[in-house]
Amino acid sequence: MTGRVRVGVAAVLLACAAVAAWFLWQTKVPGNLDLHGVNARDYFSASVLHRSENYARFSRTVFVLSELTLLLVLAGYAKWGPQLVRESAAGPIGTGMLLGMLGLGVLWLAELPFTILDLWWERRHGLLLTGYVEGVLGNWLALGGEFLAICLSILIVMGLARLLGERWWIPGAAVFVGIGLLLTFVTPYLLGTQRLQDPELKAAAARLERAEHVAATPIDVENMHEVTSAPNAEATGLGPSRRVVLWDTLLDGRFTDAEIRVVLAHEIGHLARRHLWKGIGWYALFAFPGAYLVARLTRRRGGMAAAEAVPLSLFVLVVLSLLALPFQNAISRHMEAEADWMALQTTREPTAARRLFEQFTATTLDQPSPPTWSYLLLENHPTIAQRLAMVKAWQDREREGR
Repeated sequence: MTGRVRVGVAAVLLACAAVAAWFLWQTKVPGNLDLHGVNARDYFSASVLHRSENYARFSRTVFVLSELTLLLVLAGYAKWGPQLVRESAAGPIGTGMLLGMLGLGVLWLAELPFTILDLWWERRHGLLLTGYVEGVLGNWLALGGEFLAICLSILIVMGLARLLGERWWIPGAAVFVGIGLLLTFVTPYLLGTQRLQDPELKAAAARLERAEHVAATPIDVENMHEVTSAPNAEATGLGPSRRVVLWDTLLDGRFTDAEIRVVLAHEIGHLARRHLWKGIGWYALFAFPGAYLVARLTRRRGGMAAAEAVPLSLFVLVVLSLLALPFQNAISRHMEAEADWMALQTTREPTAARRLFEQFTATTLDQPSPPTWSYLLLENHPTIAQRLAMVKAWQDREREGR
């Protein structure tokens, strides 16, 4: 393929990606809403704002130190890691898996102090209810799942690279998108939930589904009260597996039925706007260029067909993930804002929505107006101030009869 042809193909692919991104970005939220006119001091006391800011400042510091440690450790592992198994007799793919697992083990040890700091901080503020042993053990068990995931990933990538050479990234990215699709489908079956029993909330959910033109969807409850005091909910699954899951911490009496209806409408809004399918689409738009860059940047180690490239690929993947984080958060905030708007449109209960968002700061210590850098790197939902501003904007539009 000549250079001119390559440029032409790249241009066509970029144009297709831009068109796909445009369609995925479409939203029901009016484009002329003013979401910057809310002062958090008008909604929260000075003590609540101070507590949330203090909590967030420490968490952000731990995040920054953790990420710097992650990059430094992976950079060192990318340089010296291959020497650790130079004499391995496991074959190229087996050696690659060994290097991947060894890298994860090193990272787990390097991140352990920050894990403990996070546990201590959340326990101190009453957000985490488990002990240190359970927290570290859970982290250790999760590492087992990550070992399996990294082994499968290396098997797929190295197998394709040895078969197809540098073009492995094309089918490789497609395979990982397929795996993401499969995980999204099966996740609801792995949660260990039970059906919502409250007849009033079930009836409210049915009304909201009709209002948002969503087929009847199971509403499940996940028991989290022994793990955390924080409330949460999610829309999950695809097709026959899709459902709305409420944490039982939402149903412990701290939130009124009207506030829970807003949560239900928000999650049903995710289903109505096909946000989980859109999430897969966005993942695909990141996966293909990401896989291409991994293929290009590991060339100097022999490409992904060589086990020596695995430590470098881990470093490249983490760097790319950090660079993509602001964009991924922006996409997530965009969809969450649409779900908020859908909830206001269907419940028509702005007072309940306002109280709900105020409660989020009180119960999760979510800082209403975080610093810009934190907003870009850490916030995958609109800020509390933005959500309150949306409620106000919705009320203003209703008064104006739009």
